[in-house]
Amino acid sequence: MTVETDTGRLKSEADEPGWEVDPDDEWGIAVITTVGRQLKLRREAAGMRAAEFGAAVGYGEDMVYKIEGGKRIPRQEYLDRADEVLDAGGLISAAWEDVKKVRYPKKVRELGKMEAKAVEIAVYQCNSINGLLQTPDHARAVIGAAQPPYSPDDVERMVAARVARRSVFERSPAPALSFVLEEGVLRRPIGGTMVWRQQLERLLEVGRLHNVVLQVMPTKCETHSGTDGTIELLKFMDGTAVGRADGEFNGRPTSEPKHLRILELQYGTIRAQALSPRESLAFIEQLLGET
Repeated sequence: MTVETDTGRLKSEADEPGWEVDPDDEWGIAVITTVGRQLKLRREAAGMRAAEFGAAVGYGEDMVYKIEGGKRIPRQEYLDRADEVLDAGGLISAAWEDVKKVRYPKKVRELGKMEAKAVEIAVYQCNSINGLLQTPDHARAVIGAAQPPYSPDDVERMVAARVARRSVFERSPAPALSFVLEEGVLRRPIGGTMVWRQQLERLLEVGRLHNVVLQVMPTKCETHSGTDGTIELLKFMDGTAVGRADGEFNGRPTSEPKHLRILELQYGTIRAQALSPRESLAFIEQLLGET
């Protein structure tokens, strides 16, 4: 671990964006507050002042106070270094198992938990590339373009959370994943040419996975059943499911069987109207060749 920057300056908030505690996340606040309190007690028991401890772990005094006060989420490197400095025998490092569960915003964690349990995930996205498919740079460009703008901390935290969700592609057994994307979205060079190329390459990489079906809805399609907006469907091992659609049920998630049948009908129709998976990958390759 590099405990200091190239200039020897101790790390500060400017070096550690995206690690603020979500004020609406009660469980997250409780975890981070508890970890911070334990860090403070161990530091004081070792007879170290905050400034002295900060210098030892490679962070500024202000960051030490904020982490101990439950205002900032400690990185794994911070906990590991603190464990060494305070000779905690691995007890401080072990706190990462709790910290990492609350690192991301509450809503994203809840979505991530559902995706981690789902055996089938189906998504039609009309105005953007789905978060599971986004590269970090593309996600940063999309989130950074929001109005009113997010703070740099919030942008980085949301990007990290979005990237973490991509672990769904590494699960074993692999879930069945289906995505339908709009042609217009794929033609929009969000983030600039290089970011756009990397995003198209990522789509090709994912689209070639054995458990992924990726389709493109062409702009020239004369009949389109997805004009009401995004549709998401997640199915689980026990036979239950949850879904939502921008144009149905006030946009709220639903697990009602009759509602799910409507969403499945809509999604199935959209898939039938889109290019086939083979045609879709060929289309993305063509777009990549035009950049």
